[in-house]
Amino acid sequence: MDPIQPAVENYANPKTCLFHVLFKGAALAFYILSALFIDSFVIIFVVTVFLAALDFWVVKNVSGRILVGLRWWNEINEEGESIWKFECLDQESLARMNKKDSWLFWWTLYLTAVAWIFLAIFSLLRFQADYLLVIGVCLTLSIANIVGFTKCRKDAKKQIQQFASQTIASHFTSSLQSAFSVV
Repeated sequence: MDPIQPAVENYANPKTCLFHVLFKGAALAFYILSALFIDSFVIIFVVTVFLAALDFWVVKNVSGRILVGLRWWNEINEEGESIWKFECLDQESLARMNKKDSWLFWWTLYLTAVAWIFLAIFSLLRFQADYLLVIGVCLTLSIANIVGFTKCRKDAKKQIQQFASQTIASHFTSSLQSAFSVV
């Protein structure tokens, strides 16, 4: 037995991780299992879309903030143009984010969309065009979060790079000034 074992990083926010995965799994599981037990398209549509909407809201407003420190929203200005808004934690806080939480967030975000795409293909192969509507709504909600958080992450990286450049430039300038002020 090796007395020096690397510490296994646990989830920093297990309840948030649970709900992040729960609604995704619930929407997918209900959609898949409902074909076996429920004959009503309306019930399948309403319940599946409701669970997907809960997932969308939880990811966008709760787990995105807690697990990866990102938040996004979209506003319409007076001219009717759509404007994306992004918010992220400062560089120090982002560096302290739990890697396992972040990994779970991003992988489940992408895998859910992939699962809906496979279900869409399966629905096409079975000639169930009406079920494509359910999948289309769920996939749209999933992709909206992917696009929002991906843009937010890119914006956060750009802000960090700008902050680093400004810090280095100001440090260089102050060092230069102090070097010349000594003379």
